[in-house]
Amino acid sequence: MKKLIILLFLFSVSVSHAWGVEDNDQRLTPDEFKAKQQAFITEDAGLTNEEANAFFPVYFELQDKKRDLNDRVWKLFRKGKDPKTTEAQYDEIISKIYDLRIASDKLEKSYFQRFKGILPFRKIYLIQRAEMRFHRELLKGMNRKGEGPKGKD
Repeated sequence: MKKLIILLFLFSVSVSHAWGVEDNDQRLTPDEFKAKQQAFITEDAGLTNEEANAFFPVYFELQDKKRDLNDRVWKLFRKGKDPKTTEAQYDEIISKIYDLRIASDKLEKSYFQRFKGILPFRKIYLIQRAEMRFHRELLKGMNRKGEGPKGKD
């Protein structure tokens, strides 16, 4: 379960600035990305309009908070690129990264409690599955264009 949460966290945050699901050469604005994500998840999970209207404001609130945590993690990783970084500083960087990842897991769990007040468990499950499908399709689209993960520069 923890691996699933971490995987969802990494996928959710890493694609916030990624290419769109459809084959095109344009970057999506954050609002366009959210709209495509919402439409995909709504259809794939079979949400009614009422369920979607109640769920997505809370869902995107969670995504924004997770993005903030992920940005802090990446800032720490960039800090470690300095060749003058000492072992003690690496220890501090890594400890903070793990603390942020734990905070993200706790945040995810707290929002799960909120989601339970909005939707039945089955719909929450279907949303998680749809979210993974959305990200998989997004990555497939990137790979088809030859813009998938690249090797070390």
